[in-house]
Amino acid sequence: MTVIARINVETPAGRKIVRELEKHKKLVQIEHELPLCADGLQRETIPSEQVFEEMWDKLSELYGVDMRKL
Repeated sequence: MTVIARINVETPAGRKIVRELEKHKKLVQIEHELPLCADGLQRETIPSEQVFEEMWDKLSELYGVDMRKL
């Protein structure tokens, strides 16, 4: 039998419950929903490292110099 629960992790109690569930990796599978944007749609989140890499690539292309080496 499987149970699906929605836990509000914006509260301390909700975060505590999720931390406790994460301790039981063999029994519990946690799926995190993507946050809603201001327009009410879910958007994919991008890791900050990926954003910075793309920024350096665009700046390097714009100025014709590898900006990471400056």
